[in-house]
Amino acid sequence: MKDKHFCILSLGSNLGDREQNLQDAIAMIKADEDISDVRVASLYITEPVGFKDQADFYNTCVSLYTARTPEELLEFTSGIENELGRKRVMRWGPRTIDIDIITIDDLNVRSPRLTIPHPRYKERAFVLYPMSELTLLDCPLPDDQGVRKAEWTL
Repeated sequence: MKDKHFCILSLGSNLGDREQNLQDAIAMIKADEDISDVRVASLYITEPVGFKDQADFYNTCVSLYTARTPEELLEFTSGIENELGRKRVMRWGPRTIDIDIITIDDLNVRSPRLTIPHPRYKERAFVLYPMSELTLLDCPLPDDQGVRKAEWTL
């Protein structure tokens, strides 16, 4: 039996039914037999980063345990993105769903496809706010970056 790893994922959507996109992704995560103990943070509405001329994002984080390797987890989350219609047209552009691996235990991974911990998560309030509900953080929360808590109908 493989060891299970504690992971934090960040999820965001700003195309179509944003809340439903997040709910669908979370349902797919919860349904997977290699994942257990999924916890979901609150929903946050956030201003876009990078390319500003697009709709606000709906964001959340989930924590989970998995026996998958980091690369296997990336393949799994990329599969969810593809199934939910993610198109990679422009960097920081609009998307139906975006799933980032933020941390896996205390692993440090550097490869052409994957960097863990996520290199910019400590700069992003839309990750830090929901993440703070799921785990202790080793960094301060930004005062404000256009992030506001919303009602969540999970």
